Amino acid sequence: MKSRLLFVFLLSLFSLGYAQEGQKYFPKQNLMKIGAYYYPEHWDESQWERDLHNMSELGLEFTHMGEFAWPFMEPEEGKFTFEWLDKAISLASENGLKIILCTPTPCPPAWLAEKHPEIFYQDSNYRPREHGSRGNYSTSSDLFREYTRKIVSQLAQRYGHDDRIWGWQLDNEPCAPMDYSPMAQAKFREWLRDKYKTIDAMNEAWGNRFWGVVYNDFEQIRIPLPRLLYGLSPHWQLDYYRFNADQMAAYLDFQTNILREYISDKQWVTTNYISTIIPADPRRTKKLDFVTYTMYPVGGGSNPGENGFRIGWQDGIAFANDFYRSINGVTGVMELQPGQVNWAPVNPMPQPGAVRMWLWHAFAGGCSFACTYRYRQPLYGSEQYHYGIVGTDGVTASPGGLEYSQMSKEMAQLRALYDPQAVVPAEYKAKKTAILWSHDNYWDIDIQKRTSEWSTWDHVFKYMEIVKSFGAPVDWIAEYSDFSQYPFLIVPAFQIIDEQIVNKWTKYAEQGGNLIISCRTGHKDHNGHLFETKWAEPMYELIGAKIEFYDLLPGNIKGQIGMDGRKYEWHVWGEILEPHKNSKTLAVYENQFYSGKAAAVTRNPGKGTVTYIGADTDDGALEKDILRKIYINAGVKINNYPPGIYVEWRDGFWTAVNYSGRSFNLDIPDNAKILFGEKTLTSPGVTVWLEK
Repeated sequence: MKSRLLFVFLLSLFSLGYAQEGQKYFPKQNLMKIGAYYYPEHWDESQWERDLHNMSELGLEFTHMGEFAWPFMEPEEGKFTFEWLDKAISLASENGLKIILCTPTPCPPAWLAEKHPEIFYQDSNYRPREHGSRGNYSTSSDLFREYTRKIVSQLAQRYGHDDRIWGWQLDNEPCAPMDYSPMAQAKFREWLRDKYKTIDAMNEAWGNRFWGVVYNDFEQIRIPLPRLLYGLSPHWQLDYYRFNADQMAAYLDFQTNILREYISDKQWVTTNYISTIIPADPRRTKKLDFVTYTMYPVGGGSNPGENGFRIGWQDGIAFANDFYRSINGVTGVMELQPGQVNWAPVNPMPQPGAVRMWLWHAFAGGCSFACTYRYRQPLYGSEQYHYGIVGTDGVTASPGGLEYSQMSKEMAQLRALYDPQAVVPAEYKAKKTAILWSHDNYWDIDIQKRTSEWSTWDHVFKYMEIVKSFGAPVDWIAEYSDFSQYPFLIVPAFQIIDEQIVNKWTKYAEQGGNLIISCRTGHKDHNGHLFETKWAEPMYELIGAKIEFYDLLPGNIKGQIGMDGRKYEWHVWGEILEPHKNSKTLAVYENQFYSGKAAAVTRNPGKGTVTYIGADTDDGALEKDILRKIYINAGVKINNYPPGIYVEWRDGFWTAVNYSGRSFNLDIPDNAKILFGEKTLTSPGVTVWLEK
C-alpha cells in the first residue's frame, strides 16, 4: 500500500508540474494555429516550393513532416541523408510555416527488416509482422530501440536547435498492439518480477489457486492468449494490459529522453494518440510535454439526425478535447479529417460546413493547434482515396481544404479581439465538472463484461453528454488529481477501488463537493479481486446504502424504474439498493421480482452530497433527471441543450457547434457581439460571440 501511495503522490506532482509547463510553448494570444501534414518525399522536388507557398496562401501556419520517412533519412544502415529534408524545411520556413518534425519510427526501413526480422511484433497466432506497412515493430525489442536511438539522435543533433522547428511528434498514433513475440514474453516476465518480487506474491495476486493454475517460477509464465485457453484468469489478463501499455509508454519516454539530450527547451515533444483506442494509455507516458490526439469524425458510423453520417461522431471531439487537455493542461488535434477517408467500412463525403465546425469545436475545447492529415491527396499507395487540403492535381483546394482556409482566416480575426484580461464567467465556472477515468477500470470491465449489452464507452459518454447538455465545462481526471477545484465529480463505472480513493471521495463530499457515482463501482481491489466482504461493501458508508445484488436483462426485456411520477426503462445493468436511514431514495424499480426496491439514493455528508445511481437506463433520461436535480440544488444555473449541441467558453469567446441535424436557437444576450454565425445555429454550423 505504501508503494502505491508514493506512486500516486509522485504522479500528482508530475501532472501538476507539466500542466503549468505545457502552456509556455503556446502563447495564449495565438489561440489555435492551423496546419497540415506534408510529405516532400512523396512528390517531385520541383513541386515543393509551389506546394509550400500554396499552403501559406491558404492561411496554413505550420506543417508536419517526417514520421514515415526513415528509409529516406537512412537509406542504408549508418548512412544518413538529410539534405532533402533541409531543403523542405527551408522552403517551409521561407513561406512562413513552422515545422513539426517527427521521429520516423512507425516505418522501419527494408534493410533493417531484412537484417533483423525479429524486430516485428507477433500476433495471437505467433505470426510475425513483416515489412510493408506501418506500426509493425515490437516495443519490447531492445534491438529496435538501438536503431531508434541512432536515427532519433541524428535528427535531434541536426535540428534540435533549429528555430524553424516548432516541436516534435514521436512515432505516429501509438496503439500498443497486443504483442506475443518472444521479446514481449521475456519483457512481461521482467515486468512481473519487478512488480511482485516473488512468484508466491504473483500467484496470490492472480488467484492461481483457482483451477490449480500455480507457477513455480516466472520463466513459466506466458502472455495470456484467450483463443487457446478457456476461462483464463482475469487478473493475468489485466496485468498484461497494464504491461502492454507500459511498454508503449516506455518506448515513447525512451525517444523523449534521446531528444532532450540535444534539443532546445523551446521545442516541445508530443505524440498523437487515437482517441478511444486504448491498449495504449496516454497517462503512462511521463516525459512528454503534453499529448495530442487523432480524430476522424466521419467514418460511416451512425450519428444523430438524418445526415449524421456526414456531420460526424458527436462524442468524439467533445471527449478528446477534454480528456487530452486534462492530462498536462495543453493539447492539440494532430490529425483532423479534411474530407473523405479511405479506411472506413463506408466512406461518405462530409456535409458542407462539417470540417469547419470540427475545427471550431477543437478550438472551443482548448486545442492550441489543429493539423490535418494531409495537404495533398496521394496518387499512389494504400491511401489514394484519402482526401487532402488539395486534390489530385496538387493545386485545387478540396471542399474541406477551403474550410480549413476559412477557419484560418477567422482565427486571425479572432486573435485581433483577444483580451488577456478575460475572466471565466462565474456562472460557467460554477458548474465545472470532472469525470474520473482509469484505463485499468476499462480493461477490467472489458475482460468480464457480464452482459454482451454492456459498453463502457456508451456508459461514460452518457454522463459526459448529460453534463455537456447543461453547458458545463468538463475535465477527465485521474485518481491522483485534485478534486477540490470541481464543484461536481462524476465517477462512472469505477470498478476497481481501494481505501484511499474511498477516503478521498468522502473528504471531497464532506468539504462541499457534489459526488455522483454510477453502477459497476467498487466491486474489486487493484488486483481485480472481489472484496471479501458483502458486495462492494467498502463504499457502503460513502454511498449511504447496501447493494443487495445486481441484475442483467436480455435486450428484449425492459426493466421499469419510477421517479417523481416519471417512468424509465433499463436492461443493461441494474443494482438493487437498500438505503441507510440517513439516505434518501430517489428512484425505485417498478417491475421484476424486486419491484419497490431503490435504484438510486442520495445523502448529505458534511457540506456536500453523494448520489449513487445503480441503474444504467436505455436512454440516459433517469441519469439526466437526477443530475439536473443535483446541479439545481447546488444553486447553479444549467442549460438544456439537445444532443449534438455543444457550447463552450474559451479565452473570452463563446463558441457553439451543432451536430444535431436540426437548427437550434441560441440564448445569446442582446448586448453580445456575434462574430461568426447567427443566433439560429444551423447544422453543421458554428456561432461565435463575445459577451460584454
